[in-house]
Amino acid sequence: MNQTYGIAGVSAVVLATVLVGALGLRVSRTTSDFYVASRSVPPRLNAFAVSGEYLSAASFLGVAGLVLAQGADMLWFPIGYTAGFLVLLAFVAAPLRRSGAYTLPDFAEARLESRAVRRIASVLVVGVGWLYLLPQLRGAGLILRLLTGAPGWFGGLVVAAVVTVAVAAGGMRSITFVQAFQYWLKLTALLVPAVFLLIAWRADRAPAPAWDERPVFQRSTRVTTDRPLTLTVHEPVRVTGTGSLDGRPLDGGPLTLGTGTHRVGPGTALSFPPGAPVPLPDDGGPGTAPSGWAQPLSDGREQHGLYATYGLILATFLGTMGLPHVVVRFYTNPDGRAARRTTVVVLGLLGAFYLLIPLYGVLGRLYAPDLLLTGDTDAAVLVLPQRLIGGLGGDLLGALVAGGACAAFLSTVSGLTMSVAGVLAQDVLPTLGIRHFRLATLPAVAVPTAASAVVTDLPVADAVGLAFAVSASSFCPLLLLGIWWRGLTPPGAVAGLLLGGGSALTAVTVTIAGGARSGPLHTLLAWPAVWSVPVGFAAMVLISLATRHRVPANAAATMARLHLPEPQSGPATAPGSGPQRTGGRRP
Repeated sequence: MNQTYGIAGVSAVVLATVLVGALGLRVSRTTSDFYVASRSVPPRLNAFAVSGEYLSAASFLGVAGLVLAQGADMLWFPIGYTAGFLVLLAFVAAPLRRSGAYTLPDFAEARLESRAVRRIASVLVVGVGWLYLLPQLRGAGLILRLLTGAPGWFGGLVVAAVVTVAVAAGGMRSITFVQAFQYWLKLTALLVPAVFLLIAWRADRAPAPAWDERPVFQRSTRVTTDRPLTLTVHEPVRVTGTGSLDGRPLDGGPLTLGTGTHRVGPGTALSFPPGAPVPLPDDGGPGTAPSGWAQPLSDGREQHGLYATYGLILATFLGTMGLPHVVVRFYTNPDGRAARRTTVVVLGLLGAFYLLIPLYGVLGRLYAPDLLLTGDTDAAVLVLPQRLIGGLGGDLLGALVAGGACAAFLSTVSGLTMSVAGVLAQDVLPTLGIRHFRLATLPAVAVPTAASAVVTDLPVADAVGLAFAVSASSFCPLLLLGIWWRGLTPPGAVAGLLLGGGSALTAVTVTIAGGARSGPLHTLLAWPAVWSVPVGFAAMVLISLATRHRVPANAAATMARLHLPEPQSGPATAPGSGPQRTGGRRP
């Protein structure tokens, strides 16, 4: 990837983001503008903004990388990401908007009249937000490392600084325009290169991936490692290289990699001929065994493929409704009907985007299999223009893709920072309006930025899946039961949030920290939604039934407000200023 063109593309996106944000800042005049865009964002514009922040680095980079590495199983990611909005549309969008809640803790307190439920919900919102921010910042580090050779933590630091300034300065009104612009930029950055990539693929006689075999190098390929690797070779291959192999220095001459394992030193460069099978680290990892890559529900994922698939589906399908940066956007709609219309448009926008992602994964399997060797599969989308097209055309398309990737993590980091900072400002810092909200943006970004510098080996899309699992285990039961069941009680909600969300949060924390790297325990912890979602629902229902006398006194009135259509759109107010709030502090 040409560094000069790539840096130019990323710089152009950052500059455009700042300019569009400045436009929003000019029309953001009131506190209500700052927090909720005065609840006046029309459905289509809000749908563009929701799609812009929802399509994160996991969507733009991570899913294609996982398809490259693990095959058809990974298509459950975009299916779950999109289908989650169906549940949101049918059960949550309109009632949540009618609740008047600005954040999930607001909704929890208004519905259950309990400060304890609010505090637990606040902790989980911050936890989900930080889990989701972690892979976005890692994606930023990957982009800057490919473009400049800078360490991975530097890109996350740059993005954190840009987003902190943008969010603190302009608030929701500004972010709405930025995220709507960035959706169309991301779609263009995938669609235009995809056309030229398909033309180049056809010109190369349209080779098909090795569906039932290990991947092979289609062309002569030079692979440079930046860290020590242990490779497994299943059949001898003739290579040339410099650096060190099995503890011996290489002088650039030809050599044969024999069957078995080989230790490759950092900074080693190996050149493979066309048709050579790709040696894979640590026996290939999941999804690379014969007959596994092209078949969904295969047994390649820790030998528990079916369980992992169901865990992924449950997490993505049910977790969408509890993502803090998605929920907060529905409060910017004028009313419940507009919230539903927003969700319908979002489904179409996400569907159009995700049609392109598998193409990059399959082409990456053909033309960038060396990323399996180095572990940089998240970079497949970025390197394909240069691999297939090359020259000035490849450089320009590479710059466009790099700009789209930059927009992906900028838009999502902006939305997450806005939502996490809102909770911190209301429930942690002394509430003194916009000034303390701006202060809250610093810890909202600083904690995941520091964590991203430590966690370097977790694929972007997998990390986002962990955030979805926590959301599905905590806020999915809270929202569905809180909206549709009058009998939910504060003790029931507390039990469900602690047992469902708390156990899922503990499981993903252990997974990220590397506490269990293989075996059944790793599978249970890495895909906890299969057991943590039922635990969350069961705890809320059973404890609520056992504490029927604790049903909130105003539950009937609250339920009526959630389900009766608004007679007309009320005046725009800042969160917490209307009659819906029952005791939460005003921002």
